[in-house]
Amino acid sequence: MTSFLNPASGLSALATGMPVGEPGTAALGASGITAYAWLLVALPLLGAAVLLLGGRRTDKWGPLLATGLSWGAFLVGLGVFFNILGYADADRARSLKLFSWIGAGSFQLDAGMLLDPLSVSFVLLVTFVGSLIHVYSLGYMEHDPDKRRFFAYLNLFVAAMLLLVLADSYLLLYVGWEGVGLASYLLIGFWNWNPAYATAANKAFIANRVGDLGMGVAIMAMFWQFGKVDFASVNAGVAALGDANKGAITAIGLFLLLAACGKSAQFPLQSWLGDAMAGPTPVSALIHAATMVTAGVYLVVRSHVIFDAAPTAQTAVAIVGAITLIFGAIVGCAKDDIKKALAASTMSQIGYMMLAAGLGPVGYVFAIFHLLTHGFFKAGMFLGAGSVMHGMNDKVDMRGFGNLSGAMKITWATFGLGWLAILGVPPFAGFWSKDKIIEAAFIGEGWRPWVFGMATLIGAGITAFYMSRLFFMTFQGQKRWPKDAHPHESPRLMTVPMIVLAMGSALLGLILAWPFAKVAPIQAWLGPVVGGHEGEGAVEHHPVIPPTALIVLTLAVVATGVAIAWMKYWRDAVPKVAPAGSLLTRAARNDLYQDQVNEGLLMRPGIHATRALVFADQKGVDGAVGGLAALVGGTSARVRKLQNGFARSYALTMLLGVVVILGAVWVMQ
Repeated sequence: MTSFLNPASGLSALATGMPVGEPGTAALGASGITAYAWLLVALPLLGAAVLLLGGRRTDKWGPLLATGLSWGAFLVGLGVFFNILGYADADRARSLKLFSWIGAGSFQLDAGMLLDPLSVSFVLLVTFVGSLIHVYSLGYMEHDPDKRRFFAYLNLFVAAMLLLVLADSYLLLYVGWEGVGLASYLLIGFWNWNPAYATAANKAFIANRVGDLGMGVAIMAMFWQFGKVDFASVNAGVAALGDANKGAITAIGLFLLLAACGKSAQFPLQSWLGDAMAGPTPVSALIHAATMVTAGVYLVVRSHVIFDAAPTAQTAVAIVGAITLIFGAIVGCAKDDIKKALAASTMSQIGYMMLAAGLGPVGYVFAIFHLLTHGFFKAGMFLGAGSVMHGMNDKVDMRGFGNLSGAMKITWATFGLGWLAILGVPPFAGFWSKDKIIEAAFIGEGWRPWVFGMATLIGAGITAFYMSRLFFMTFQGQKRWPKDAHPHESPRLMTVPMIVLAMGSALLGLILAWPFAKVAPIQAWLGPVVGGHEGEGAVEHHPVIPPTALIVLTLAVVATGVAIAWMKYWRDAVPKVAPAGSLLTRAARNDLYQDQVNEGLLMRPGIHATRALVFADQKGVDGAVGGLAALVGGTSARVRKLQNGFARSYALTMLLGVVVILGAVWVMQ
């Protein structure tokens, strides 16, 4: 066994609380190219501004400008990476102050960037994959009359996502958090002339707002508890608080989890992701596969000090991840829409990452590891789905595909590498990342390793089935095309990014795990930031099932899933019309009735509560104001009648007044 899989190293020697340095320790000042890290956000933001403000004058060259600026951000990110890589582990966290942002009494907050291995990893993923998707979009959106606006939104999203991962405070992170939500809404509803697409955008926006409420409350709780909202101060406050107020820290962790559930489409806020496939396919690849949906995982890992101090909240993260990975996998088994099947797969794979993050230091590194590899192979498969749609007149029903491997060889080969990667077939990317999460899940005492471990193992088997089902129904088996279909390969602008992502699907996991190194590069890179690296004081942890046996068991489960899919969707004829199926199949086609549950538990009670508030407002607040106004008006109308303009009436009134006064004086005497 290699060192990455050896029980004496890797997972078995991970520390349960290995610190990154003391929580709250200030990062060193930025120098060299890191001092220009602000360009990471500025370049794509400039592109969005030019294309939106320039209007149709930028139609011809605007998309190329947006693509070039995205690649420019990648080059800056690459420079920052090599700059930080040259420092010792303890010196790799760099802080860049941008400007004084908020000053209110004793509360002072600067807008700044935190450049460390965790944030830089996301920078490279977002800019590289995002730039490839920009190139792909040049071909995919070539004939769209509004492509200039589309590229502006892409640039806006990249800028917001980079701000999210580079922020050095929760409040600035929140700005980027809301920015990606806005960009997602604009891109999902890009073809908003279709009412269904506009509805999907609204649904995604509202579901994300529920999670964003959790983020807002968490930030307010941090300010109330610590008086600060920057990462360093919050981490220092958590360390100083210790066990004095576990309840407050647990509450903050749970609200952060709520935020993560909304943005990463995790249970119970996962219903929006499938509908989000209404957006153009590059949107699905960029936002709903590689970047935005991983923001929740980033938030949990970035907040690891909080979750390590709140075991209840940490366990809740793992439970949410376990439920979601099974939920998404089951839904994926019944989807005939190629994009919605991939969306369910994304939900499930993010569940793996959330579960790993909920395992604590033993899982943080592998949550991010799988996030990186997943960004490549899932983005590649979404682009492959877009290529299939391009060659099949925008059809998405896999029952109308079959045997496309001959007509679309590049798409078939690149999609196939992504398929092997997500299955976890060695030596492809998923084998090194997802299987390490499975191994980490079997570490622990009591019920935890068996519940979480079995969830990951079952998820791997179901994943193998539904992803093989998707691959076989699309590219293998019998032709089920309509007579007027003429499948063909996509242009180079679309296939080249697919090839690059396929190479990442094949090699990235091996490079980051590099089994011949004493410590895997990904552990050496991220371990000092999030903990869980070998060193002095490390505590050994062993899975309840030996690692070698676990690898064999996982591969056997995967092979079983592939074999079942082969028999049903390659060997046997696939009906063009979906059969009725079992009760579970029908439930999976309806997303396990998550929309109906949300409607019953949230929407309808919300409607009734709103109607009650409207009634109370109309009859209570408005009624009281209206009643007072009516009283004043009526009284005024009656008093006004006394003012008739006749002098004799006024004289009589004065006489009566004198008589009343004299009578009163006489009585008092």
